Amino acid sequence: MRIWLNEHIALVAAILCVTNGIAFVMMWVDKRRAQRHAWRIPERTLLLSAVCFGGIGSFLGMYGFRHKTKHTVFRVVVPIAAAVQIGILLALFL
Repeated sequence: MRIWLNEHIALVAAILCVTNGIAFVMMWVDKRRAQRHAWRIPERTLLLSAVCFGGIGSFLGMYGFRHKTKHTVFRVVVPIAAAVQIGILLALFL
């Protein structure tokens, strides 16, 4: 039973690492495209990446790159998504 649980926790942790990495990179790419006046990633896609278990990566990217910090929806949704994700991680590892 314990081995089964450890495998699932490792799988969830790996999925969270990948989704957060993707969300972080998406924020960086969109910021670079904004600076170059190039085609942008839609806001809906950025928010969806935050809600689909990329909240921590989106939060770090948002404030690390100072991107989308003036948009109210991002200031509300992304921290909530990050808090939910942190809660899931705490529940899994404590």
